[in-house]
Amino acid sequence: MCLAIPAKVIAIDGYLAEVECFGNTRKVGLTLKPETKIGDYVMVHAGFVIEIVDEKYAMESQELWKEMIKHEQHED
Repeated sequence: MCLAIPAKVIAIDGYLAEVECFGNTRKVGLTLKPETKIGDYVMVHAGFVIEIVDEKYAMESQELWKEMIKHEQHED
C-alpha cells in the first residue's frame, strides 16, 4: 500500500523541485510533471511528482493526516 501527503513546491531547479510538508523538505523529480510551478501542491511517489492537486484538497488532506497522527499519539 502506498500513502501520499500533498506537499508544497518551494523551489525549482531544472527538473528538480524542493517540496515541503509538515516542516520537512526534500528534493523530488519533475520529469513526469514538468509543468509544475513554485507554489503548487503536488503528490509524490517514488521521488517523482505524479500529480498536481488544488490547494483546498491539499489543506483538507493535511488536516486529516494531522488528526490521524494526533490520534495515534494518544493511543500509545
